[in-house]
Amino acid sequence: MSPTIPIVAPAGDTARFIVGQDPEGRWVAIEIHGRAGGLFRSREAAYGYAAAETDHRPDAVQVSAERIALRL
Repeated sequence: MSPTIPIVAPAGDTARFIVGQDPEGRWVAIEIHGRAGGLFRSREAAYGYAAAETDHRPDAVQVSAERIALRL
């Protein structure tokens, strides 16, 4: 089983997202402050959501090679 990565950032930062797969292989997009996120059918859908939420800012969305967990 792959380890999950905790995502932590200073609260003053603007919205940024991490896109990746959770431990069960589902695609997720997670705002790094925990303010938004969701489960998606595909990588493209997760990335599209994150890009739209960040007004398509360069470097606002990163794709993780590691497993990430969406915590509710």
